[in-house]
Amino acid sequence: MDKGYKRPTKLSRELRANMTPAERKLWEHLSARKVAGVRFNTQFPIGEFVGDFVSRSAKLVIEVDGATHGESERAEAARTRYIERRGYRVIRFWNNEVMGNVEGVVSEIERVLSETAAIRNKPSPNPSRKREGNS
Repeated sequence: MDKGYKRPTKLSRELRANMTPAERKLWEHLSARKVAGVRFNTQFPIGEFVGDFVSRSAKLVIEVDGATHGESERAEAARTRYIERRGYRVIRFWNNEVMGNVEGVVSEIERVLSETAAIRNKPSPNPSRKREGNS
């Protein structure tokens, strides 16, 4: 099956091996389901892009950006839209936020995860009708 793009697996491996200090610090808090029992992968491919930290079950992408992230705001916005169209929510933190206040960053991630769980567990506004003939 041709997906129309090449999956950036090699790039993902390289990025995992060369994580920034801020990414490493946040990973210490996210690895092994330490935040809300949610599993995250590092440098995970989503289509043609690679998310810094991705929870497939929670459909959450966490990006850690430096001052010289290397992409223009327009390209970054296009990347975010692409990922969001695949059903993920994207949240971003600056390197200095992670390095100076990792507990606050983790608290915000926990808040977003609980918000996401609440939305997922919300009952449908249009419940299915009862099956006919089964009284």
